[in-house]
Parts: sequence; structure tokens; C-alpha cells
Amino acid sequence: MTQMLSPEAARTALETLDAMLEKMIDHQRAKVLRLAREAVPNISPEDVRNPNDYLELKAHPTFDYEDGILAGMIAAQIAVRAELRAVFMPAGRP
Repeated sequence: MTQMLSPEAARTALETLDAMLEKMIDHQRAKVLRLAREAVPNISPEDVRNPNDYLELKAHPTFDYEDGILAGMIAAQIAVRAELRAVFMPAGRP
């Protein structure tokens, strides 16, 4: 079925999926930051990317779980971008 999409349709699909995943990732990042701030009130978004520096985050009941969901969403976005580009926008094509 994927071969039935034109390059224009593929580009539209890529942009739509990318935008959807970006919204989901932004929402999850905000959730992870909110949870982190329950344990460490003044933690910065940058610090949340290195949670192992904060023992309080390890003790938080849901932080690791939600941070794992965020990591999975980011991995999915990377995989979708790579697959769609490889299939529908091979090198040498605009």
C-alpha cells in the first residue's frame, strides 16, 4: 500500500505525522517536567534530561514511567521520519 502514495502525498503524510508526534512530545515533556518539579521544585527542563543526577526523581512514583513514555515517543518520531524519507523521498529527489 505504501507504494501507492505519490511523493507529494508522502510529504504531506510526513508533515502530518511529524506535527502530531511533535504535539504529543511537547505535551509529554510538560508532564515530565511537572512531575519532576513535584520532587525537585526548581529543576530546569535541561536538568530533567539528566534525571540520574537527582535521587529525588528516582524516588518519585511515576517519573521514570512518564520519562520512558517520552523517550518512546521521541524514538517513534525519529523512526517515522527515517522510514518515510527512505521510502518516499529517496536521495536525489527533492
